[in-house]
Amino acid sequence: MTDSNFLSPSVDVTGVILAGGRGIRMGGEDKGLLLYQGKPLYQHVLARLQPQVSRIYINANRNLAAYQQSGLPVISDSLPDFPGPLAGMLAALENIETEWAVFVSCDTPALPENLVSHLWQGKHHAMAVWAQSAQRQHPTLALLHISLAPALASFLAKGERKVMLFLQQAGGHSVPFDDCPGAFANINCPEDLLL
Repeated sequence: MTDSNFLSPSVDVTGVILAGGRGIRMGGEDKGLLLYQGKPLYQHVLARLQPQVSRIYINANRNLAAYQQSGLPVISDSLPDFPGPLAGMLAALENIETEWAVFVSCDTPALPENLVSHLWQGKHHAMAVWAQSAQRQHPTLALLHISLAPALASFLAKGERKVMLFLQQAGGHSVPFDDCPGAFANINCPEDLLL
């Protein structure tokens, strides 16, 4: 059985594109809407994620009408002042209709085509897992169960913001992706848009 076929048809996973940040390293621009190779960055992520999940939400806190043009549901953080990716994760876990959500950042246009199935295969009994490449950990590329929502809300209420810390406290672990060169490259600054 190949990895891409491992996700059972009976498993319902919602994909969530995290596009709710301030875009500080992009001069305050909404990163997901910046043009990359002729189309908005989030649309590259969407094209990679869509075949892997049953439905997709976009987490955004600005330019909601622009994201809504995709025809996908857009959810905003329930917490003010852009508290980071975990706030987007919480908003999704509180709104989706499936038990599982896979989260991806809007600035990773070459996501692995087997991201969801490989995370699923590697989760075993964990309620949270995230991708790990040869270079580093990628905690915003994660598969979470909705039962983590109360713990996440409590974590954020204490002023905590570190994604990796929450995932570890939730009993999660990383899942290695060894054969995906370039798949986890981030678009972090204006120069990266020219690649």
